Amino acid sequence: MPEGFVIDASVVMSWCFEDEDDGYSTAVLESLAEVEAFAPSVWALEVGNVIVVAERKKRLGEASSVRFLALLAELPIKVEEEPPGRMLKEILSLARAHRLSTYDASYLDLAMRLGLPLATRDEALISAAQYCSVPIYAPAGALSDF
Repeated sequence: MPEGFVIDASVVMSWCFEDEDDGYSTAVLESLAEVEAFAPSVWALEVGNVIVVAERKKRLGEASSVRFLALLAELPIKVEEEPPGRMLKEILSLARAHRLSTYDASYLDLAMRLGLPLATRDEALISAAQYCSVPIYAPAGALSDF
């Protein structure tokens, strides 16, 4: 079983926007100096979508996006490739059971399969993880209500 945690886009994208960063997200980022993170394949698409929407809304410039993605690529985040059949069966079932998007269910599914805690800022995902006995990642120095 790997060591580390599963990370979702809500945490990662808070690093990109100063007004969204908080103590938890910063502590998760700092913990990547010690442990690696894992993400499902949908993670890259979610990150890309947030960036392109932010560019359209003039919240982020293209040069800043390129710089952020370059920095993100240097972090120890392993993106898992999921077979389409898995996504259509197990993840859809998990999404239905916990009233999650299939995107969010993919993070929960990965955390369950790897036996790792989940780093997220998404309240619905936190609730579903707690229901499924998946711990919420609590890096040293993070203030948390989990």
